[in-house]
Amino acid sequence: MPNFARLQIAFKNVYVRILTAILLGVLTGWAIYKADIPQDPSPVVYSQNISEITQLAAQKDRLDYLLVAKPLSDSPRYIYKYKDAPQLHVVKVPSTSHLSLEREVLLKNAIPYSIAKDEYLASHKAVLQDEGEGVGADIVDFLKRHALDLTVLLVIVYAMKFGIPGMGMSSQLITPDKLKGSMDDLIGMADIKQEVLHLEDMIRNRELYKEHNIDKPFNVMLTGPAGTGKTKLVGYLAKRLDIPLIQASGSALESGYVGGGSKALNALYRKASSKGRCIIFLDEAQSLFMPRGRSEKKWEDDTANTLLGLLDGVKSDKGQGVIWVVASNFDDASTDMDEAMLRRFSVKINFRLPNKGERKELLRSFLARKKEGLVDWNDLDLDQVAEITQNLSPALLETVVERASMISIQEKAIINTDLLFRAYERATIGLTDRATTAEKLKQRERIAVHELGHFFMQIDPFLRAGMSLSEVKEKSHLLKISTEAVSKIGALGYVLQSGEDMSLRTLEELERDVIGLYGGVAAEELFYGARGISVGSQNDIEKITKMLNLMVGRLSMYSRAKIDYSQLQNDASGEHTLRQVEEKSDELYNYTLNSIRDYEEVIVSIKDTLLDQYVLSKDAVFALLEEHQDALLAGLNAPRHASLKLCAEEAAVA
Repeated sequence: MPNFARLQIAFKNVYVRILTAILLGVLTGWAIYKADIPQDPSPVVYSQNISEITQLAAQKDRLDYLLVAKPLSDSPRYIYKYKDAPQLHVVKVPSTSHLSLEREVLLKNAIPYSIAKDEYLASHKAVLQDEGEGVGADIVDFLKRHALDLTVLLVIVYAMKFGIPGMGMSSQLITPDKLKGSMDDLIGMADIKQEVLHLEDMIRNRELYKEHNIDKPFNVMLTGPAGTGKTKLVGYLAKRLDIPLIQASGSALESGYVGGGSKALNALYRKASSKGRCIIFLDEAQSLFMPRGRSEKKWEDDTANTLLGLLDGVKSDKGQGVIWVVASNFDDASTDMDEAMLRRFSVKINFRLPNKGERKELLRSFLARKKEGLVDWNDLDLDQVAEITQNLSPALLETVVERASMISIQEKAIINTDLLFRAYERATIGLTDRATTAEKLKQRERIAVHELGHFFMQIDPFLRAGMSLSEVKEKSHLLKISTEAVSKIGALGYVLQSGEDMSLRTLEELERDVIGLYGGVAAEELFYGARGISVGSQNDIEKITKMLNLMVGRLSMYSRAKIDYSQLQNDASGEHTLRQVEEKSDELYNYTLNSIRDYEEVIVSIKDTLLDQYVLSKDAVFALLEEHQDALLAGLNAPRHASLKLCAEEAAVA
C-alpha cells in the first residue's frame, strides 16, 4: 500500500503523466505492429457456387493446392489455387453441404486436400472475409480481438486524468443572484449577527487590515449545534459581499483512495481562484480537525495536510480572494482537535440555541408566512409555546410549525396554542398509542401510579415550602400526564413538562431532578411493595446513575476535595466513586420513598380519573388537586415524613 501511495503522489506531476502516456502509446503501437503479420498479395475470387468444387475432379492436374478453412464452423470455406493462375478461389459453403462434398467429391475422386492451419490463415486474412469487406473489417476484427486490452487502457488513462468515478468530490457553485434570504431572516442572535458584520468588514477592507500586518486570508470556522443556521449564514454573507459560493461536504473528502481528498481540495481551490473573489464552504468538516499522527498509515493525514497548506494562504496573487469557511457541529471545547488546524482560523463564530425570546420570534416568523386565516392569533400564546420548546434549534422549531400545519390540514382546524402543543409532542416525543395497554388494566394502573409518582415528587419542594396550589401551578413545568404508550422512546406512559433556559445547575437542583426521577419507582414500591417494582423504571434509573456519577465522580459535589475521579485510572478511585454513588442513591431514594407516602391518598383519588381519560392536562391535574386539597394537606402534615437529613442518618444506620 505505501508503494501505491507513492505512485499516486508521483502521478500528480504533469511530466510523469505525459511520459506514461507516451510509453503506453509506444507499447500499444508495438503490440499492433507485432500482431500485423504480412499478408499474401494474391487476388481473391469469392464464390458460394458449390459446383466449382465438383468441377475440381476434372481439373485435378491443374490444382496447385486445396485447403478447407474452419471445417467445423457454420460456413466452411474451400480455398484452392491453380498452378497457372495467380488468384485464390474461395468458395463459402453451408456446413451441411461440406460433409457431402468431402465424401462424394474429394474422397471419391482422390482430390488431395488438407485443413488450413492458423499460420496460413494469419497471412491470408482475406480468405475469411466476405466479398466487399476490407480495411474496415480488419479494424473491426482487431477491435474484437483486443477489446479487453483497449478497455483496460482507456480506464487507466481516464483514472489518471479525471480520477475514479464516484470517488471525486461533488461541489456546487452558487452565484450571488441565486442565493436567497438575507441577514434579517436570522431571528434574534444579535451577538452572532455582529460577528458576521465584523467578518464582512474584514473582507471588504483588506487594505486596512494589511496596515496591521494581517495579510493572510480570513479563514472562518463556524461551530454549534445542528440546525442553528450556519449554512444559511454563509449564503447570506456571500450575497452581501456579492461573490460566488462554492459549497461542498467535508465528508466527501473521504474518497476511498489515497490522495483523493488532496486532489479534491486542490480542485476546489483552483475552481475558486479562477473566480477571483470566492467563498469555499466546507460543511460537516469535523473529520478534518482530528489530531494528525494518530495512525501509522501516514497517508491518512494527506487531506488534512493539504488543507493546512491551502488555509495558510498563498504568497502569489492567485488565491488572495479565496475565503475558506468550514462548519462543524463540534468545537475544540467538546472535541480534541488539531492545534495547527485551529490556528489557521483567525475568525471563529460559535452558534448557540435560541433563548425563550428568540424562540418566540422564530415561531411568530414561521407562522406569519402562512396565508391569512390559517392561524388563530387570538388563541395563540407564543410565550407558552416558546417555554415548552426549550433547547430546540431554529430548524426544529420550523419542524414543529410544519407538523402543526399537517395536523391542521388533516383535522381541518386552525392553528392555535393547543395544536402547536400537539405538534411539539408529535415532533419530539413521537406517535402515542392507547391500543398497546387498552385491555391491560393492571398494567395501566401501574403506569398511572408511576407517572403520578414522578409528578408529585417534582412539585414536592414547592408544597413543603408552604406554597398555595396556585403558586405551585405557576412554578410547575408540567404540561400533561399521559398513560399512552410511546414506541419511539419505549415508554408506556410519560410526564411531559417544559424546561428552563438554564445551563448551570446547582447541587440542590440536581438532587431535585434525581428525586423527581425516583418518584416513579418509589410510588410503585409504595403501592406494590419492594418486590413489586417493574422494569418500567429502567430509563429513570439509567438517567439517575449518570447524574449521580456526574455529581459524585466528576464534580465532587459532596466532598471538600474537588477532584474529577473519572480521570484517575485506578481501582481505589473507582471504588471510592462507587461507594459514594451508592450512599447518595440510598439517601435520596429513602427520602423519596418517605415523601411519596404523604401523597398516597391523593394518588389513589387521581389515579382513577387518569385511567379513565388516559391524559390529564396541567389545568386538569391542578383542578383535581383543588378537589382533594384536604387530603393533600393532611398527608403533608402527617408526622411520618422524614427530612432529607434524617433519611441520610437512617440510611447510614441501616
